[in-house]
Amino acid sequence: MKSVQMKMARAAIGWGVRELAAAAGVTANTVTRIENGADAKQSTIDALRAALEAAGVIFLADGQNVDGGPGVRLK
Repeated sequence: MKSVQMKMARAAIGWGVRELAAAAGVTANTVTRIENGADAKQSTIDALRAALEAAGVIFLADGQNVDGGPGVRLK
């Protein structure tokens, strides 16, 4: 999951930073830092991704999106 995908996923399901943070068990500051390109532990990324997937997000790899870049869609 790339930082831009995390932002797109949040927007798609209508969550703010705080909602994602609560669902993933991390701080809102952590979400913001990752979305701004900071590195994070793999376990943190996994928790964020799992929370977004549980909310109905499907992550698209490079090449699966219309423009060829990474993307998201809803179930």
